[in-house]
Amino acid sequence: MVLAQRGVLGTLPRMNISYLSFANVAPGRYIGFMRSVGLKVLKNKLSEYVRLVANGETVLVTDRDRVVAELVPPRPGRSPLLADAQLASAVREGWLVPPAYVMNEAPPRLPVAPMAVLLNELAADRGDR
Repeated sequence: MVLAQRGVLGTLPRMNISYLSFANVAPGRYIGFMRSVGLKVLKNKLSEYVRLVANGETVLVTDRDRVVAELVPPRPGRSPLLADAQLASAVREGWLVPPAYVMNEAPPRLPVAPMAVLLNELAADRGDR
């Protein structure tokens, strides 16, 4: 109301602007909360900030009050295993080619030799001793 009386709000007539209070804005839950941390503090408390990110928070990393990096939780479709991420990176970089046909089960094993042949070879090996 003080702003309207002093004319700061322009040529608005004197009116009750109490409905413009902060109580009428959206709560912070609609807007993602982001923490910011300097490099030195991040280095000293890295595990704490990694836990925050793993729980869904976003952390902005600053260097001399300038944002230089953003720590975000993994995307929903990302595999939790590091090996899968490394394989995906290798495919993107082109030094690994994915198979053209993906089987859902292991291929059937072919017998090395019939049992009778194996037993005959075993008996021959024992006879040579």
